Amino acid sequence: MIRISLTADGTAVRLAVADRAAPLLDELAVAFADRPDDIAALLRAHAASVLGLDYAVCADHVPDHVRAIRAAEADGTRDALLDECPAAEHLDDQLGPNEAITLGARLTKYAAHIRHTQNRSARP
Repeated sequence: MIRISLTADGTAVRLAVADRAAPLLDELAVAFADRPDDIAALLRAHAASVLGLDYAVCADHVPDHVRAIRAAEADGTRDALLDECPAAEHLDDQLGPNEAITLGARLTKYAAHIRHTQNRSARP
C-alpha cells in the first residue's frame, strides 16, 4: 500500500516509495555482478537514451515526433533494465475501489491540513 505522510516541514504530502527501490537496486547489483558486460551495456544504452530525451524535451527546435522517438527509446532501454529485476513487477500498487477511495480521502485530508496551515500563517 502507498504510504502517505506530511513532509517534515509540513509543506507537502509525501508518497513514500523509496523503500521499494532497495530490492530493485539489489537485483540490479547482483545482475551486474553476474554479467557485468551485459548490464554495463544496458546501463550505457539507457543513459544515452535518457540524455537524448532530456535534450529533446529541453530544446525548443526539436520536433514533437523526435521527442516521441526519444521517449520511446528511453522506455525501451528502461524496460530492458527492468527485465533484469524481477522485483520491478511488484513496484506498482493496484488498488481496489475501497482502497483507492481511502487513499484519496487521506491525500485530501493531508492537503487540506497544509492549505489550512499555510492560509493561517499568511494572515497578518
